[in-house]
Amino acid sequence: MTQTTILTREPVVNKKRAITANRLIAHAPNIASVVETLNSLGDIWPTHHTVFISLARLVPTPELMKWQAPSNAMIEIPAQALAHPQTQALLPLLREAGISMCLSWYAPGVSLPPECDWRFVLMDPRKQESAPHSPGIGLAWGLADVGAFQEAVKSGYDGASGWFFLHGNPPAKELTPGHAQLVRLLNLVRNNADIKEIEGLLKQDVAISYKLLRYINSAGFGLMCEIQSFRHAVSILGYDALNKWLSLLLVTASRDPGAPAMMQTSIARGRFMELVGASYFDKSEHDNLFITGAFSLLPILLGASMQSILEEMHLPDSVTDALLHGEGGFAPFLRLAQATESFDGATLRSLAEELQLPAEQVNRHLVTALAFADSFQN
Repeated sequence: MTQTTILTREPVVNKKRAITANRLIAHAPNIASVVETLNSLGDIWPTHHTVFISLARLVPTPELMKWQAPSNAMIEIPAQALAHPQTQALLPLLREAGISMCLSWYAPGVSLPPECDWRFVLMDPRKQESAPHSPGIGLAWGLADVGAFQEAVKSGYDGASGWFFLHGNPPAKELTPGHAQLVRLLNLVRNNADIKEIEGLLKQDVAISYKLLRYINSAGFGLMCEIQSFRHAVSILGYDALNKWLSLLLVTASRDPGAPAMMQTSIARGRFMELVGASYFDKSEHDNLFITGAFSLLPILLGASMQSILEEMHLPDSVTDALLHGEGGFAPFLRLAQATESFDGATLRSLAEELQLPAEQVNRHLVTALAFADSFQN
């Protein structure tokens, strides 16, 4: 049966803006469709963090018990649905199965059923002056920007869910020396420079060399042998693959407190674009699809304008056209990746239909990309 559910996602962060969970929002006509979709993703389920499952506007019912829920999954129960007979029937079944629950859209005065352990509680701070006492870890939702997050934490929230960290950041400046060094290294690799020249630049920053080798040897890379040096990496992988991984290194170079969530977003965008565009472009373009998605947040990550960053690089027109102008062959795939980062699935569904992508394919690529991005977190 063709899936009618389409998934979008949000990160959940703590007070220090470190990712503590991922939130998948299921946009579906009914619970049966949600169950079908979630069961189809069991083989690629992300396991690095807790995964919240939001049913968007659907009422949680006992039909959810047909889902073979992974141990790190958590079902969201909207406060407005607590009085619904179907939800009341579901709650004891979830408890008996040991499936964790998150209470969403909580507000003071809501009558809570007994014996429910709410590990997390989602609240909208725009509807109350300060964080109310909640029956679990209080998370703010609907924050406009970084400033709103800081205010929410001051008022008593323990963290937040959403994309606030993409807005309200300091204005762009010039590249830092460390970032400029990485850009120079990328340019050497892209131009197939002599290995000795590249090694000489790497030796100027041992931290870069260490981090690069750690990434290449990570589970996400999937190599059968351990890479011992940059020269070894070139002999095994070649310049094209190293270009992709140096790009990943640039994305993860920020020391900003909010960088982990932005890094995860960048890497997930890149991997999603690489996967979803694989059947549309020649294999030689797949790494450039990844780089387009991964670089889409560089202005925030590096604190410099996209124009100034790309002026220092020698990237293909397909990449720069998408990043600077939203044009060219890669642009629709970047928009699709960005549309997965929403609480509203309508735009994502529309863009997927334009590219003739079935929902099940979008869902699998989204979850695969999320698990891939999480694999690079400490």
